Amino acid sequence: MDEAWAKADTAIVKRLQAFQGAELSDSKLSAAPVFYPFGGPDALTMTAFFPHAPTYVMVGLEPAGTLPSVADLTNKDTAAYLAATRETVSSVLERSFFITKQMDQQLRGQVADGLLLPILHLLVRRGDAILGFRYVRLDEKGNVIDRAADYKAPGRFGNKGVEIEFHSPTEPRPQRLFYFSVNLSDERLTENTPFLAYLSKLKGSTTLLKATSYMPHNRTFSLIRSQILSISGAVLQDDSGVPYRYFSPAEWTTQLYGAYTHPYGSFAWIVQPDLQQAFAKGAKPLDLRLSYGFSKAPSNLLLAKRR
Repeated sequence: MDEAWAKADTAIVKRLQAFQGAELSDSKLSAAPVFYPFGGPDALTMTAFFPHAPTYVMVGLEPAGTLPSVADLTNKDTAAYLAATRETVSSVLERSFFITKQMDQQLRGQVADGLLLPILHLLVRRGDAILGFRYVRLDEKGNVIDRAADYKAPGRFGNKGVEIEFHSPTEPRPQRLFYFSVNLSDERLTENTPFLAYLSKLKGSTTLLKATSYMPHNRTFSLIRSQILSISGAVLQDDSGVPYRYFSPAEWTTQLYGAYTHPYGSFAWIVQPDLQQAFAKGAKPLDLRLSYGFSKAPSNLLLAKRR
């Protein structure tokens, strides 16, 4: 793990931090909560881009998970278990994003029973001190409340999550990170009034979108797209985030970074001609690689700020 982290620190983390210092250091961004849907357990990118945020909210399909106890680990093959645990964060350290198929193979009981373990793993490797955590869920009004680790929701929407309190050596005050397991498709989100109520309380947040499998481009994810545009004071994303056409110049100022011609690999058909034209007019250089095509294609970012 030391070797993997050292490589990632040079190739990814320091470059994310340099971008943050140059482009994301204004006081409004520093003080805003961060909303990171579709990101899996990627606490690394989120905290590197926005190290001063008081609160982070991550959302994905994967279960929140539990922290293994000493008793849980006693009967395991320690070497094999630690190697498997290392592998749960290998994709983000090697490519800057988590691969959904790998998470399905690792984080649904095979290595861990959810995302709590890799999130804690990344925070500690960053140098953060974990002050505590609790198992949480949302009540009917969208308030965060305690739950038992083995809580079974009586209905369709458990909105189960975890809350982690941690202290970064560079921050004067503790910070909080929430992860909620929520299906963000229109079919489910439309009826999930507790989570929609919770989102409304994140007004003014900065939203981070990266390696989303282009879900915000899909008509079946129109509600979360509209929610992002409604609650966000700023959006930082690659081209898999909210389609460029939704950032009206009357409402948003935008800055482009890197290069864009078309998406990489199996997503190559999701082309945005208006984004191509915008990049052709000029973009700031981007001295980092992230998201799809990490080492094989140029990367891009868009920073949109509400006027």
